Formats: sequence, structure tokens, C-alpha cells
Amino acid sequence: MFAKDEFMPPERARQLNPVTLAFVGDAVYSLYVRERLVLKGDYKTGTLQKLASASVSARGQSALCEKLLPLFTEEEADIFRRGRNAKKPTRAKNAAVGEYNRSTGLEAVIGYLYLTGQYQRIDSLLKEEDEN
Repeated sequence: MFAKDEFMPPERARQLNPVTLAFVGDAVYSLYVRERLVLKGDYKTGTLQKLASASVSARGQSALCEKLLPLFTEEEADIFRRGRNAKKPTRAKNAAVGEYNRSTGLEAVIGYLYLTGQYQRIDSLLKEEDEN
């Protein structure tokens, strides 16, 4: 899905604030979902937006977490916990606090994997969502 030549060393990426990792992960996940929807069918943009919003929402990401948590490596699980437990600058709007925290953890993992160039790992994890 992604082609980028420069990667952040894992040691440096682990030192980033987990909310910063989630910031990147949110964008990566949103693009992944949108790309997948466009490749799957010829939807009108309003339909695309509704379908994307369901997956990209804190509630949708939290549900995906339940499937992915057992698949995380030890390092990914650590980043997930840091993201989930991090103090966030915003509050959950349309989700329970727990859902919002889990979604932040998932976004932190995706952000970490993206910044360190582990694109195949992102694809392999997010393909779990396609099996819904």
C-alpha cells in the first residue's frame, strides 16, 4: 500500500509520545480504509463517507482491536498499551471512554509500524478487518 524510502529507526519511534504515533496512525488507517472501499466497488461519495466513518470511528476501531490484540507482537502490545493509557488532548465524542482509549492504542500501533516502514505488517493486521 505504501512506498516510502525513509524510515524512522524503531528505537526513535518508541521514544515518541504515543499520542503522536496515534496522530500518524489515524491518517494511515483512514487512507487504508478509503482505499479499500474505492477498490471494492463503485460507490457514490456519500456512501463512501458513511462506510469509511463506520470503520474509522473510535467504536469501529475498538471492535477491530478485539480481533487484533491476540495477533500483536510483544512490542506492538506494549505500544498499544502506551497509546491506550496515554493522556489525550481531546475527549471521546461519539464513543465510550474505553472505546476511545482502545482506538488510540490501535492508531499508535499503526503509526509506529508506518514510521518504521513495516507496511506489510500493517496490511497483514488490517486485512483482519476485511474478513468481517
